[in-house]
Amino acid sequence: MSEIQAHATGLTSQYIAQVTGDLERNVKEQERISAEIEALQEQLGALQHDHSVLVSMQEALGGANAAGEADTTAAPTVPRQATAEPRQSKPKKAAATNAKATASKKSADKASSAKVSSTKASSTKVPTTDTKPTLVNLIRGHLEQQSEPRSATEISAALTQAHPDRGVKTTVVRTTLEGLVAKSQAQRTKQGSSVFYTATAASETAAAEPQQEAVAG
Repeated sequence: MSEIQAHATGLTSQYIAQVTGDLERNVKEQERISAEIEALQEQLGALQHDHSVLVSMQEALGGANAAGEADTTAAPTVPRQATAEPRQSKPKKAAATNAKATASKKSADKASSAKVSSTKASSTKVPTTDTKPTLVNLIRGHLEQQSEPRSATEISAALTQAHPDRGVKTTVVRTTLEGLVAKSQAQRTKQGSSVFYTATAASETAAAEPQQEAVAG
């Protein structure tokens, strides 16, 4: 009976260890996917903002084209009506001349208002060119600028200082870094309980530096 109980206890321990490992991997995967969703939402928001500005410009430019077409089509109709009238009817000719002047004035007013709308739309487009970079781009750019490996905590602190309005979280930074590692855009080096990250381009020269620092410490 003691051998059976010992065997059962060993199997239980193995199952517990396996379930614990699977649970940790599941949590890390959820964090990685959440970070990617957040980055995609930032990109979607920027695209939606650009889309609204482009639609406004398209409407303004469409109004200008309509005014130009009205100007070109209204001009030939007046002379045809004037020439179709008999030469004796001078009052009708005067009325046609007044109608032509009124149509020209209306066309000029439409063109002027269309130019003002186009100018306003162009001025509103200027701020949209300054689109905020995504968290993935910020982290990748920070890694490429570093000559030594950095931990997720160090990267989070640096980005928080550089971008205080972003509200950077260490857990999201760590998950994003793991996503870059999965895409071969960054390399991870682990020494004990500490994990360091480097850009892929600098991984060959900087991968050994965390181990040297840990040994020196």
